[in-house]
Amino acid sequence: MNTIKSKSSPGADAIEIFYQEYGTGKPVIFIHGWPLNHEMWEYQLTELPKHNLRFIAYDRRGFGKSGRPWESYDYDTLASDLHELITQLDLTFVTLVGFSMGGGEVARYIGKYGSDNIEKVVFVSSVTPFRLQTDDNPEGSEKATFDATIEKLKADRPAFLVEFGKKFYGVDKKSEAVSQALLDWNQALCLMSSSKASMDCVRSFTETDFRDDLKKINIPTLIIHGDADAIVPIKVSGDKTAALIPHAEYKVYAGAPHGLFITDKDKLTADLLAFITA
Repeated sequence: MNTIKSKSSPGADAIEIFYQEYGTGKPVIFIHGWPLNHEMWEYQLTELPKHNLRFIAYDRRGFGKSGRPWESYDYDTLASDLHELITQLDLTFVTLVGFSMGGGEVARYIGKYGSDNIEKVVFVSSVTPFRLQTDDNPEGSEKATFDATIEKLKADRPAFLVEFGKKFYGVDKKSEAVSQALLDWNQALCLMSSSKASMDCVRSFTETDFRDDLKKINIPTLIIHGDADAIVPIKVSGDKTAALIPHAEYKVYAGAPHGLFITDKDKLTADLLAFITA
């Protein structure tokens, strides 16, 4: 099993971070969303290695096959885990692809470590720049909204995730955007996460302000967001992220939900390949 060891602080115990890789060539690191794991990228995994690219996807601490510490799910620590992966695998000219919560790791990594080893970055359905409503971010969501999510996770995590999965992929009474089998697969991936990590990460991706991090990005950037995203609405995420990175290429997928890595998988893969290999 492919793992690296990472610490949350100098005195802390190291935990194992699991990663999967295929192919050779320029490295592309895929960072999964909440509360999934690296296996969400399976359609991209089957295509990118065919194009002289080294596909690398890892499980965030607390998710999938990685270690499950009780605490340390803040973005500084999560970015440190990504830094350890890049350092221990001795990677250069890396493209970072962050989906949803994973967009936060991309932003914080650049904000904290710079872009010396990073060639390009991609934000897909990203939670950036800031989800929480504050005096200087009035379009964000109220803290009570996210408190309610945590309470639902505490009360009945599997039941919450069933309904969350439908909203994630744009499934409603009028639309069967994905099959029931795929929703079942999604549920299985979500339940591989630690319940504690799931709840702590809600705090992290809703209460972390990435605005200053995004302003430090000075390398080629691609932003992709669906205009029917009911999980991370485009007006407070994709649009604002694009405004903070004026040189970025911004692609809006008409009618696409949050989980466009499935619903629009061929388009996403094509856009990723075009950007990465340009």
